[in-house]
Amino acid sequence: MGAPSTKGSAVITVYHLSTSRSERIVWLMEELGLEYKLEVFQREPSGAAPPPMKALHALGKAPVIRDGDVVLAESGAIVDYIVHRHAGGRLAVPPEAPEFAGYLYWLHFAEGSLMSLLLIALVLSRVPEANASPVKARIHERVKQMLAFVDASLAGHLYFAGERFTAADVMMAFPFTTMRHFLEFDLSPYANIAAYLERIESRPAYRKAMELAGPRDKYR
Repeated sequence: MGAPSTKGSAVITVYHLSTSRSERIVWLMEELGLEYKLEVFQREPSGAAPPPMKALHALGKAPVIRDGDVVLAESGAIVDYIVHRHAGGRLAVPPEAPEFAGYLYWLHFAEGSLMSLLLIALVLSRVPEANASPVKARIHERVKQMLAFVDASLAGHLYFAGERFTAADVMMAFPFTTMRHFLEFDLSPYANIAAYLERIESRPAYRKAMELAGPRDKYR
């Protein structure tokens, strides 16, 4: 899959769990045109990762890659690793560029702020006793505030780090696409996010990655 690797003869293996963050890594490899091997694991009926994934990494979670003797987990770490070790910094922003701080911010915001909040909302949505709790209402308001912040940040920009697609976009798209299979939230008030998703979904590499590793049905 992809073009021949520029880093020797080793081929990165991407271990992908169905309907999960690991689709990011497949997308990244397609954007970079790097050769890779894809191994897909299906979720169990409970939604959990299957036991064989624990043979790859002690936490048994996705994404995981193998690059020779290196086994690496965590979306952001994998994205940073591949971009710098195998792609010569393509899809990154150099430190001297004016967009560097913004690039770093969104690269880490995806998991550090956005996904962590959405996961709290997801857990509360699955606890019936939480429906009457003021905590759930506060989290719901925080999600709306977060979405408004992201939407405003995209105003006047094509992508999160400016006018050029970067690895920050690989990290940022998932919460607004596949994550909505697990947690339904309304994006209609956020025109900039909606326009951004149209740009992302029109990218050939994204479409190829979703064919290989995306959910079987479109998010809500």
